[in-house]
Amino acid sequence: MLLVTGATGNIGRDLVRELDAKGADVRILVRDPARAADLPARAERAVGDLDDPATLPAAFRGAERLFLLTPGIGTAQAAHAAAAARDAGVRHIVLLSSTNVLGDPMPAMGRWHHEREEAVRASGVPATILRPGGFMRNALEWLPTIREGGYVLDPVGPGRFAPIDTADIAAVAAAVLTGDGHEGEAYALTGDEIFTVAEQVAVLSRAIGRDLRVREVRTPEEAVRARFPSGAPPALAEALVEGFALMRADTAGFRTDTVERLTGRAPRTFADWCARNAAAFREDPGA
Repeated sequence: MLLVTGATGNIGRDLVRELDAKGADVRILVRDPARAADLPARAERAVGDLDDPATLPAAFRGAERLFLLTPGIGTAQAAHAAAAARDAGVRHIVLLSSTNVLGDPMPAMGRWHHEREEAVRASGVPATILRPGGFMRNALEWLPTIREGGYVLDPVGPGRFAPIDTADIAAVAAAVLTGDGHEGEAYALTGDEIFTVAEQVAVLSRAIGRDLRVREVRTPEEAVRARFPSGAPPALAEALVEGFALMRADTAGFRTDTVERLTGRAPRTFADWCARNAAAFREDPGA
């Protein structure tokens, strides 16, 4: 039995479908079963909340492997899940972390993920750590300025990175959860193409048939707006500004071949992602 947390999120939904296609026995941890209505019916539903440890023993009982994804900046959920996994006799935890833990010095974003990694390791349950870089789907956060004026705010200028499709993260997680020999490993996951933001925007422009402009941010507040159009809590906002400064300084870009090694196929391209999501960028919210 494979237990999946975060099953109603972007990575979790793809992961549950990947595991179902492999014929694996899957249980999904949800707070609201209605949100999982579109997931495979064969997947068992377990109601629980990682913020409430008392709800976890029944959900974890009988699970052999756990996919652990916790949102936000706190570490309590990871600690609760790791303790529940230990007590239930789970044999393997696959934790979603971040390449930010590889920073030297480690930025705030990395420290939060590192604390989650340490909470899992402290449980004594063998673990595999997945550390993806920036997501392709973060481009959806450009929608407000695209709709407002046909432009994208660029917080990193010459900085380069290799964004990854969340579907590829799910494919790697599925391979690790259903395979052997991954315990104790930490895998850094990226796409196969290195871009500046301006280069990404050019790819998107071609996909949607619209000329989009790029405007470099002028203030820290604009930098936060580029990632969270509706704003972010102060600690997260500060961490974002720090992270963007580090990305701006990396003009080479970090790329790995881990997705291909673990799945047997090349990562999806950003052009593919844009083609699949073009409708979202063409929609007229006022129509």
